[in-house]
Amino acid sequence: MPRLAQTADLTDVQREILATVRTFVHKEIIPHAQALEHGDVYPAEIVEGLKELGIFGLTIPEQFGGLGESLLTYALAVEEIARGWMSVSGVINTHFIVAHMVVHHGTPEQQQRLLPRMATGEVRGAFSMSEPGLGSDVAAIRTRATRTDGGDYVIDGQKMWLTNGGSSTLVAALVRTDEGAEKPHRNLTCFLVEKPAGFGQVLPGLTIPGKIDKMGYKGVDTTELVFDGFRIGAEQVLGGTPGRGFAQMMDGVEVGRVNVAARACGISLRAFELAVAYAQQRETFGKPIAAHQAIAFQLAEMATKVEAAHLMMVNAARLKDAGARNDVEAGMAKLLASEYCAEVTTQAFRIHGGYGYSKEYEIERLMREAPFLLIGEGTSEIQKTIISRGLLEAYAIER
Repeated sequence: MPRLAQTADLTDVQREILATVRTFVHKEIIPHAQALEHGDVYPAEIVEGLKELGIFGLTIPEQFGGLGESLLTYALAVEEIARGWMSVSGVINTHFIVAHMVVHHGTPEQQQRLLPRMATGEVRGAFSMSEPGLGSDVAAIRTRATRTDGGDYVIDGQKMWLTNGGSSTLVAALVRTDEGAEKPHRNLTCFLVEKPAGFGQVLPGLTIPGKIDKMGYKGVDTTELVFDGFRIGAEQVLGGTPGRGFAQMMDGVEVGRVNVAARACGISLRAFELAVAYAQQRETFGKPIAAHQAIAFQLAEMATKVEAAHLMMVNAARLKDAGARNDVEAGMAKLLASEYCAEVTTQAFRIHGGYGYSKEYEIERLMREAPFLLIGEGTSEIQKTIISRGLLEAYAIER
């Protein structure tokens, strides 16, 4: 029985779900991840298996055909999946964020129309906030939706770093609308853009140019999204009221940060497993390298980081499930887990020596995947900004 990254006080249902996911990871993901990743091949068969397991509807309420599970259950499932191959967790991450936004902010009509099909994976969600040159300055979004005399909107602009951009059929896109608000973020609106999967001009005025070639995070498609006179109905505004998109997106990003922390925990755990196994097999000077104190101490440090990151991720998820504010805790979990992930994979790489540089060994792939988590859902510097602001608010002194 693994000792690291165990979670106390889970229900029998949670344990059963996680055991099922872990079995699926061992049988269907780990044996195929290397070949699919090296070929940058979309994991279609694995995705179909996840649909059958109900993973796409894990947190969608039962009334809409989902399993109605908590953020914690989802995060722990993601941790297991990322342990097998991070790109697979990326396939479901943006879908999960969009489903969360529709559940908590969508109109009853939007919920009834979208959530049952999202629960089965028939409709697959993507999340679009960033733009070229924009980075984390969300208030500076330039893509604009203009209201027509007939009440519809016409969107023009370019979005960037859209995970599942080609494979998704529903995109939650944050764009600028003219609401007359003094604060820029109150002039932002989230549109639910329904489209067919694929690349090129998928609808009049809507183009997915093609996959962006990346260092890691292969298999899952990352794209641009180009609007050029794209017409969309007012009923596709999330929640039905324009100008609320920033708050809606930030709610999605908050749970997304727990998700990224969970992915980092999964990669860290896998890197440790690979390192501790290799260190007991590889011999130098007549004994396994694990018997050398220099390596044994590295393993101790790695395990401590794995455990600390897991506990912080679980705490952030449980706070959100309890309805408490968790912006600081989610930021802390994402910051620590992603930074530790980079450190643990590097330590595992060094323990493997020259073999770690070979594509035949799994650690080579993890070394290319870990850096993504340092920037996904906000860089470490953005997390520190969020954390420090929250702390200064909580510990403000009277003057």
